[in-house]
Amino acid sequence: MTAFRFPLRIYWEDTDARGTVYPSRMLHFFERGRTEWLRALGIEQQKLREQTGGFFVVTHAAVDYVTPARLDDQLWVTARLQSAGRASITIAQQALLQHTMSSDGQPQLLSEGTIRIGWVDAASMRPARIPASILEQLS
Repeated sequence: MTAFRFPLRIYWEDTDARGTVYPSRMLHFFERGRTEWLRALGIEQQKLREQTGGFFVVTHAAVDYVTPARLDDQLWVTARLQSAGRASITIAQQALLQHTMSSDGQPQLLSEGTIRIGWVDAASMRPARIPASILEQLS
């Protein structure tokens, strides 16, 4: 399955005094990429909550940092379904430098990770089954 790609630029607010992106910002960038991936699949998170009474929450995140992003870099943030269960899904994500190619002709990898998001009932905040209609949209 081809990964969804979301363009993103690095701003001052994302960096330290040297112009290097704070590592924690990568989690923000991955969040934006996942949100836009879901939106591209027709899954809008606010509507989900209103229509189903549930929503996704991050339950696990693992990120490997390969090389730092810097001020004004243009990135591709990718998202690809890795696995889906009854109450959670795991998404593989990468941050790639748009205009710098690696030796294999691909955008340079800055970081990659896996993020597991679980479905919870909004009223009780307890884990619940992901609605079948959402799982269908993801496959």
